[in-house]
Amino acid sequence: MASKRLRGDYAQQYLLLRDYLVELQRSNPGTTVKLEMEIEPNPHTTTRQFKRVYICLGDLKQGFKALGKDLLGLDGCFMKGMYPGQVLTPIGVDPNHGIYPLAYAIVEAETTNSWSWFLKLLGDDLDLVSNSNSTFISDRQKGIIPAIAKVFPSAEHRFCYRHILENIKLKWKGKAYNDLVWSCAAATTIPQFHAEMEHLRKFNVDAYNWLKQIPPHHWSRSHFTGLFIPKFFTGRAKCDVLLNNMCEVFNKQLVGGRDKPIITALEYIREYLMRRLVLVQKVIDKSQGPLTPTIATMLEKIKKEASELVVTWNGSTEYQVNGPWGDQCGVNLEAKFCACRRRELTGIRCKHVVAAIWFSAANGGTVALPEYWVHPHYHLQTWNMMYQFKINPTNGRLLWPKSDYPIKIMPPKHHKQTGRPKKSRRKTEEELSQPLVKGSKLLKIGKAMTCRICHKQGHSARTCKGKGTPS
Repeated sequence: MASKRLRGDYAQQYLLLRDYLVELQRSNPGTTVKLEMEIEPNPHTTTRQFKRVYICLGDLKQGFKALGKDLLGLDGCFMKGMYPGQVLTPIGVDPNHGIYPLAYAIVEAETTNSWSWFLKLLGDDLDLVSNSNSTFISDRQKGIIPAIAKVFPSAEHRFCYRHILENIKLKWKGKAYNDLVWSCAAATTIPQFHAEMEHLRKFNVDAYNWLKQIPPHHWSRSHFTGLFIPKFFTGRAKCDVLLNNMCEVFNKQLVGGRDKPIITALEYIREYLMRRLVLVQKVIDKSQGPLTPTIATMLEKIKKEASELVVTWNGSTEYQVNGPWGDQCGVNLEAKFCACRRRELTGIRCKHVVAAIWFSAANGGTVALPEYWVHPHYHLQTWNMMYQFKINPTNGRLLWPKSDYPIKIMPPKHHKQTGRPKKSRRKTEEELSQPLVKGSKLLKIGKAMTCRICHKQGHSARTCKGKGTPS
């Protein structure tokens, strides 16, 4: 009884779901909610069974549109309560390479029908039409590939590199395969991709033939178009991500709410999103400079690599930049083009362009600093503009407005899952072979331990045999 009072009753909360959705729209103007119920053969019945619910908060919608970066990661995770289902989420990438959740939905299962329903609602919120050139990245879940092809046939659909590698490990294991496949995926030009694929073919023909079945534009950077048009969702994404980690990060934050009743679970997600916007805003207020902190760190690393390159000028606007191991690219500063295509893929200037900028400045050219050559997506001002939209709090159940809809919502069809319900994520074979936790303690494999008594490495204070007092 105490648990039901604090966490809510699983069945009773479905009766209050309409009231909660009305309160959510009242407190957060511009919020989109969509409630769908099972088809009932009897038209005169006063009850309907719950099927799906979709929520896109108005402030998140405005923040995502303010960025104008058309990349979304799609993923689903299990509900673990009395009525199993799936939580579907689209996750964007903010200017600091952080996650930006956009919407969330609870559906009956990951199917082509549920993903198509979810993507159509998401498209309506983002003003996407069927021929929009948006970009999605997924783990190739059941039903998601035909759903994207049906709803957004012109979209670019990328596959997570990690899940492709996990499929390869079922037959071919070892670090050599990992390195070879990663070299193919990380290639930025088509000739470089074919050269790396040839290395894989020489190493193992069967692995080469298996990987060749997956179209290169789904998983290799070299086949990403990288084109960009500033208008919202009319060009390709200015990001060369190969992993769907942003969705995995968000799913990790939902673990504490996925076994709760439906309204409690939905509130758990909303409260997390509300807190996260505040935490990111605090980081923005402390940041300085024209770029976001992560991009500034990346650019410093690029500058360090650029200092080792040799530049040759043709007397006009083009430069030849040479590096070690046959690294040679042509750069046109006026056209802002480099043959390596990293700038076209990411929006961040590559080491070849930075070296050419420095050479031009040293020889009397009038060029801006490398920081100002980075795409406006990664400016601190853009980051601040994206997070100026905040999620408003909601009132408690006693203050919710009452919905006048006469049909009562009943819990969904209950289907008991086989076996003992699992609370933890199923880990891969590689994770199990290299455990990071023993009991309740985190293992320090690969870490250099320093004694706090004698300040020497290789042992801890517990086993220290030297003299001294703890510092």
